[in-house]
Amino acid sequence: MVKIDKFQRAPLVLAMAAASSFAYSADEPVQMEKPAVPQSQQIEEVMVQGRLQSSAEMLINERIDDEVVTDVLGAEMIGRIGDSTVAAALRRVSGLSLVDGKFVYVRGLGERYSSTTLNGAAVPSPDLTRSVLPLDIFPTSVVEALAVQKTYSADQAATFGGGNVDIRTKGIPDQLTYSLEVGSGMNSETKGDVLSYNGGGDDKFGTDDGTRAMSSELEDAIWRFHGNLGTYNIGKVLASEGKTYGSAQEAADAASALNRDLALKLNRDIAIKEESADPDYDVKGSVGNRFTFGDDWELGFLAGGSYKNQWREENRLKRSVGFPDERTDTENKSISSVDLSGNLNVGLSFADEQKLTASSLYLRNTDDSTAISDYFNENGEKSSGRGFREYSLRYEERSLVVNQVKGSHSIGPEIKALLPFLAWVPEDVKVDWFYSDARARTDIPNEVTINADTATDPQTGGVLKSYVAESAANYRFTKLNDEVINYGWTGTLPLEFGSSSLELSGGFARTEKGRDYSETNLTLEQDADTSVLQGPLDEVLSDDHITDANNNYVLSMAGNNRSYIAATATDAVFGKVDWTLAETWRLSAGARWEDYNQVALKWNPWGNTVENPQVDMSDSDAVRSFSEDKVYPSLSLTYIGNLWADTFQLRFGASKTAVRPDLREITAAIYLDPITGENVSGNPNVRPSEITNLDVRAEWFFGSGDNLTVSLFNKDIQDPIEFFEQASSDTNQSREIVNAESGTIQGIEFEGLKSLGFLGDTMDSFFVQGNLTLQESELIAGDEADHPTSLKRDMTEAAPYVVNMVVGFDSPDGNHSATLGYNAFGERLYLAGRNGAPDGFEQPFRSLDMTYSWYPTAEMTIKAKAQNLLDEAVEIERAGVIVYEEKPGTSFALSAQYKF
Repeated sequence: MVKIDKFQRAPLVLAMAAASSFAYSADEPVQMEKPAVPQSQQIEEVMVQGRLQSSAEMLINERIDDEVVTDVLGAEMIGRIGDSTVAAALRRVSGLSLVDGKFVYVRGLGERYSSTTLNGAAVPSPDLTRSVLPLDIFPTSVVEALAVQKTYSADQAATFGGGNVDIRTKGIPDQLTYSLEVGSGMNSETKGDVLSYNGGGDDKFGTDDGTRAMSSELEDAIWRFHGNLGTYNIGKVLASEGKTYGSAQEAADAASALNRDLALKLNRDIAIKEESADPDYDVKGSVGNRFTFGDDWELGFLAGGSYKNQWREENRLKRSVGFPDERTDTENKSISSVDLSGNLNVGLSFADEQKLTASSLYLRNTDDSTAISDYFNENGEKSSGRGFREYSLRYEERSLVVNQVKGSHSIGPEIKALLPFLAWVPEDVKVDWFYSDARARTDIPNEVTINADTATDPQTGGVLKSYVAESAANYRFTKLNDEVINYGWTGTLPLEFGSSSLELSGGFARTEKGRDYSETNLTLEQDADTSVLQGPLDEVLSDDHITDANNNYVLSMAGNNRSYIAATATDAVFGKVDWTLAETWRLSAGARWEDYNQVALKWNPWGNTVENPQVDMSDSDAVRSFSEDKVYPSLSLTYIGNLWADTFQLRFGASKTAVRPDLREITAAIYLDPITGENVSGNPNVRPSEITNLDVRAEWFFGSGDNLTVSLFNKDIQDPIEFFEQASSDTNQSREIVNAESGTIQGIEFEGLKSLGFLGDTMDSFFVQGNLTLQESELIAGDEADHPTSLKRDMTEAAPYVVNMVVGFDSPDGNHSATLGYNAFGERLYLAGRNGAPDGFEQPFRSLDMTYSWYPTAEMTIKAKAQNLLDEAVEIERAGVIVYEEKPGTSFALSAQYKF
């Protein structure tokens, strides 16, 4: 990138202003050496810690130099506010909102319109139903900075909708450093006893020891009986194996007995109990150093790891919009979470001309949930005195392993001295390359759902007694493997022409992505006396009850219509021109050609016969493929001046991009959304969306460190991929994926940082930083949607406003800092109704968070934080009825860190 002197002066002014504002009274951080010299020659070594304000100012440098609209959130700001995951931290960026605690919406567009990269490379997703990356899996402890690019440039993948979030992990330190942090916390909703059950011996490490997993005996039986455990099929296979019996009845009895024996191989130690929840606790550590060899060689490393364990209790209430008093669902869920992370970076450089870095990142997030849900529906309303209960156990382990290698090479004086035959190569020529191999995995070794009938109080709905229903238990075993290989290179040639400079760049990238998803569903049914079906679940499913033929326990295996295999391959070539004239005008133009190929197969992982194949080629929807190659242009024009500020920039951006279906969405397979519990149908006819992007941004950077940004944006989407409600029963909501006709979203963003010293000397230590986004959207449903209530509506999850505000304090002596953060969004569409049913809107959620840090020494930090101080609830409203309500509670945490 062309570096312009005028660009560099503003950050220098900011850094000097920040340092001077804290130096005047930095008594504690000042360290003085007094050598034996006259007083006039005495030298003081001053160590100034600018804390939060200076860290926010330092990141302005990148915003000024970048040719496109980019917002950057640094590790220091993230740490001081106290967000523990990347998903939560990104709420602080203008125009971004958080959905389901894990997906980030940029400028009101859904998660599919927001791409994510890790150190510039594509990474896979451990999410069961989406190929987008759930950002709650990333702890902020591994993050150096979060860069959100909102204007497209040709060096980015063309799947650029609202923007791209690049997670930049911590790099190699300049000198020896090590840190250790321990912490604890609690949540106001998690109090007293929590729901639990007997798990495995390795649960504290976030991995199952095999207790929950499908037994080898059961797995062998599924293969043996070709994916059909029905007694008739078992008898048929036994006969084909040469087994003989005295009569047909004996053969049927033998098949039934074998079926019941297989049921005994299920994990049935699942009695739900109550136990005391431990407080949250976590530990983080890191160590790194850099070594110099001779005059030119440097070698460095950084290694780190973290562990976190916490309990959370969730209480949710759902109501039917038509019968809010009679049809309700009350769920009490307890979740034990374990998070593990490990990272290792190694770097080697020669004379700042040759750089090679290798990094590995391992993340594991495990949620072990136990829930009891009592509900009423059209088959049993509250006033009838008859209801239903669902017990559910779900152990979900998500992991991500990323290995990356990067190189940066230029032919400078040192290389030319070693290799004289390269003397003709311009010194400013630079080649960067990367290779990334990332694997995501989700394993649910055992998800158990048990349905029960209940007798209830017609007035209160309280459960008087319950007994397990005919479908005694449902066992689901789920595995997901997702791998992405991404590699490429970029060449850059800067040229100088008197008062102008030109930078030519271009490169190549290839992305290969493969995913396989397998789901096995087993159902244990019975026709037993109600006396057998009452009591703890392990007793209802005891050996004696199952093996007793009089109870008629039968194990069956559901047909497979949810498993799939999918893959994509994308080759891309791009070129860019970046021209700067008289340090006043900057034009960046580029184009990217992408050749995209996608294929998805409906897959039966247990198929092993001609009649029961793994891929049924007689099914017209079994194999779906899609391919296209297009050119995606981008243009950015920037004016640089000093209008009303030390540095002023006015940017214009225009581009065309695309959003493509997720890996499994081009099949007709049905999957269960783990968040909403809804059945979601794929669509073999779904098409990519094409987006036209327009941006205008004005930026003022003042010498005092203050800054102000105003941005206008407009996006026109052709054939947007949307979820629409489809026909289903009252108790089972369903959605389908279709292309709407068109969508538009436009808005304005305000962002700024202002120190409060102008209010008087006592306010010198305070500053305000915040952003406000105002936007409106419109979706035209079109002919492919199934009878939507509103043919014209807002885009899903597009809030009319998003506001983020931080009030910061850094004490003059450098020993204390505090932040008060506020985040809120306006009412946004959650679910679009069908056939006259009302739309559902998520109500505004106002989060008030506070963090206080004390620095007793230069190496020690004591931090206390509180989140959701207003104790807000998540609510969804349809036609004036709150159909969903959940209180996440207020969280408190205390930690101590030693960092050298």
